Amino acid sequence: MRLQLYVLRTVATRVLGAILVLMAILQILDLLEVTTDILDRGLGVGGVFYYAALRAPRLFEQVAPLGVLAGGLFAFSQLARENAVVAMRASGVSGYRIVLMAVPVAIAVLSLDALCGQVISPRTDPTLSAWWAATTPVADRKAPVPRTFRAGEDLVTAKESVSDGAELRDLTIYRRDKTGALTERVAAPVASYRNGAWRLEKPVTTRFMGDRVEPMIAASATWPTALRPADVQALFADAPAPSAASARRALENGGSDRPQSFYATRLQTAFSGPLAALVMLLLSAPVAWANFRSGQGAVLLTTGLAAGLVYLVADGLLSALGESGSLSPILAAWSAPAVFAALAVRTFVSLEG
Repeated sequence: MRLQLYVLRTVATRVLGAILVLMAILQILDLLEVTTDILDRGLGVGGVFYYAALRAPRLFEQVAPLGVLAGGLFAFSQLARENAVVAMRASGVSGYRIVLMAVPVAIAVLSLDALCGQVISPRTDPTLSAWWAATTPVADRKAPVPRTFRAGEDLVTAKESVSDGAELRDLTIYRRDKTGALTERVAAPVASYRNGAWRLEKPVTTRFMGDRVEPMIAASATWPTALRPADVQALFADAPAPSAASARRALENGGSDRPQSFYATRLQTAFSGPLAALVMLLLSAPVAWANFRSGQGAVLLTTGLAAGLVYLVADGLLSALGESGSLSPILAAWSAPAVFAALAVRTFVSLEG
């Protein structure tokens, strides 16, 4: 038990330190761009901390894999330099067991990564956008840019949305037949989501029937659609990053403004992405077998770092291919983790053997 706690503590402290350093660097670079604007708006130091807190979940998602890689390389190289691995193996502890002792650290990081990506960030991003828009000086505010998206079979344009996504303004709905010909256009100044349904205020419906055009005006109407306020928030986000829930809803006729392949790939990467922490730990593990006196340690350190960076590039490239429809979403999301994890396991199996 003491041995396991020693390895776990060594890896955990290095990984935590690496993540904190990387987050601090990214946070500083991010604040360098916005601190002047925050202070000019009269929000003070509290506004700077508020902005930093809302940005922290997204920054953690970015640094988590690299933090595990860097922390794992530092931790395993320390164990190798102190001959701790040699002593443990001499006492009958296999190299596989040593790696397994460190796995809970990767599991903790990937769990927090998944929590940030699927639960926390989808809530902090709209809050940050609404706060930033509300504090923008009137003279610097830009006119809302209309958004076009698909809601089931309907094509929709809307000028703007409120922060919680429960209201759309200057809404126009286009409906088509199976041949793609326009059959109906519904325009409403406001659409509100109430009691599980969208209500259109003063909608003007124009039906196109061959050479005839039939306009109709009503005080209100219900818009039958699977669109939900959360979908609207994702569609009107400045830098949309669909969560698993929003991607699944887009595939189930919720709001979407990109190809189906994009959301199918994002749905898969929502599950495969956090596994990068575990893959990075496996890529750093071979350093524990290094003999630093012979120069093998430097080689394994460089190889582990290079492998981790190549993994990030390959994973991003495959995800982009999947989002564009050039590759199956399952292959795009799971190929890189499977291949690089297998290579890492093959490497330390060879060193152990």
